[in-house]
Amino acid sequence: MSVLEKALKMLERHPLCDHCLGRQFAFLAHEIENEEKGKTLKTMLLMEAQALASAKKAEGIHILKTLASNGFFKPAEEALRKMRRRPPKKAAQVCFLCENRFETVDGLARKAVERLGEYEFNTFMVGVELPVDVEEREDEFKARFNVDYGENIRLEFGRLLARRIAQYSGKKLDYRKPDIVVLLNPVDEEVRIQVNPLYIAGRYKKLVRGIPQSKWTCTRCKGKGCEKCNWTGKMYPESVEELISPPFLEATGGIKASFHASGREDVDARMLGKGRPFVIEISQPKKRFLDLKKLEEAVNAYARGKVEVSSLQIVDKDFIRKVKKGEAAQKEYRVIVEFEKEVSDEDLKLLEQKLTGIIVKQRTPLRVLHRRADLTREKYIYEVKVKRLSPNKAEMRVRCQGGLYVKELVSGDEGRTTPSVSEILGQKAKPIKLDVLNVII
Repeated sequence: MSVLEKALKMLERHPLCDHCLGRQFAFLAHEIENEEKGKTLKTMLLMEAQALASAKKAEGIHILKTLASNGFFKPAEEALRKMRRRPPKKAAQVCFLCENRFETVDGLARKAVERLGEYEFNTFMVGVELPVDVEEREDEFKARFNVDYGENIRLEFGRLLARRIAQYSGKKLDYRKPDIVVLLNPVDEEVRIQVNPLYIAGRYKKLVRGIPQSKWTCTRCKGKGCEKCNWTGKMYPESVEELISPPFLEATGGIKASFHASGREDVDARMLGKGRPFVIEISQPKKRFLDLKKLEEAVNAYARGKVEVSSLQIVDKDFIRKVKKGEAAQKEYRVIVEFEKEVSDEDLKLLEQKLTGIIVKQRTPLRVLHRRADLTREKYIYEVKVKRLSPNKAEMRVRCQGGLYVKELVSGDEGRTTPSVSEILGQKAKPIKLDVLNVII
């Protein structure tokens, strides 16, 4: 069966608009749009019908009437009138497959652009939602006529709507990592906006002790509020996350901020040096075109000298994975160690020798055993430098593999960490103050 014969069979059975007729042959003549294909097929059938009618063949009149009724084809009506033939009395008005929804594409695109006006974005993607009965009807149609070159109706709607939205908004279509996804239902003329998160990376310093990295829910009441947490639901009144998130939300108009960092320091440790890499993930941001320097200043003013951020930059989601991988990167620590007895210069040199270029075996520390699996981990120490502060105090600088528990490296944690400062010197040693000096990624 030829293409024209198949097109005629389809029109004899069902009323079809230009889009829906042309779509059944979408993969033929790729460079021509479906609407134009539909018009061309109907024009070719009109020419065939007029030739047959001129030869006094009844089939010509039949084709003209089919085109006039089920093809919504005005030239066929005019041809019938010129031949003094009456056009069909009850011409079909609604396309069997799309119910004339392709006529609403332009209006729906403009409606979407109006909704998009609430958001700042550079790129978008279109998703099309259709009632199940619409897609089932087309599937049955394709099976009935053995359609081999047809395109899915959802794809045509998506392509046309995306083109109009790009035209009216001046924004770029991006199927990989769009800022916004526009979900459209051409049948119900509904528009939904799905705003993809905004990711802002930087580094933070924690300048004071006694602040956790993230909100620490009360272990007794699980956040409900009780006497133990002074009815706050939290173990600590503030955290790094809580000190830097509000200005990000205010600047972007987002509804939620999620904090991702390259490891974490203890509550009683400071994070100094260049700071620890982090990413703030903003959900449903309305603004993406940010003055990052101004935002940095706003965060630092809000954190009131407790936390500072720097090197802010817009990144993509993949950057979170890079930051998380940084948990195993090299770290530099400074720890103030207090010894039970006085230590000699030889003792301090011995520590440097015994702890440089070695692998430390650490069983999960007792202080975190309630939240981490009881495993033995091996971590490498690149270098240790020790400087005396008093007869029984010293400053120890440690450059090591990420994940090393430095406090336990000092105390030995009842033998769970070996070797340790306590083990090497044969006396108790305890960490007094701990600072993270650098996170090397």
